[in-house]
Amino acid sequence: MTPGSPPKISFKTQMLLAREDAIITVVNRLLAEKGFEAMTVDEVAAQVGIAKASLYKHFPSKEDLAAAAMVRVMRKAQDFLKGLAPDGAPMQKLRAVVRWTMELKLAGGMPSLPSQNSSLRATLIANKDYMNGLIEVSDALGAWIEAAQEDGSLNPKLPAIAVLYTLYARACDPVLEFLKMGDQYDDARIVDLVMATCFEGLNAR
Repeated sequence: MTPGSPPKISFKTQMLLAREDAIITVVNRLLAEKGFEAMTVDEVAAQVGIAKASLYKHFPSKEDLAAAAMVRVMRKAQDFLKGLAPDGAPMQKLRAVVRWTMELKLAGGMPSLPSQNSSLRATLIANKDYMNGLIEVSDALGAWIEAAQEDGSLNPKLPAIAVLYTLYARACDPVLEFLKMGDQYDDARIVDLVMATCFEGLNAR
């Protein structure tokens, strides 16, 4: 190993990481399709193709399984935000983030958020990676919201926290599924329609 190079990962470790990646991918899809409460550890193990006992060696509980999937999506969000042009207009950045979340949801890559009384919420609150990511994303969006209000592109009368939660809600908006079920619009058009109602509102212009 040359000086400064990362340590070589053993074949066994590579296999374990690959299996964990496969598990999280299945969990993410199941959370998107049916939500945390309806998902079972048995179906995760069956779809990955491993015994439930082997699954528990990686993740000791159903909550830990779901938390790992939520952390993965949060990291994707962090990476997406970092990839936006730093000199872009605040409103353009906000629109780009909302569009990305809705496209991810329509593609089946956005886990459904847990209910208020879900055991998963407690696990997520205790998960340092998830909470740090949530704080980072919220801080970035909050700063863009305030900047957009200052430049007049966003209603300054709305509390920034209300705008933030409204934008977060687009990541689990059932309107996306309702429109998709109707088979009248493709995914791109569905995103455009919901973007319009979110940012332009329903009043006639």
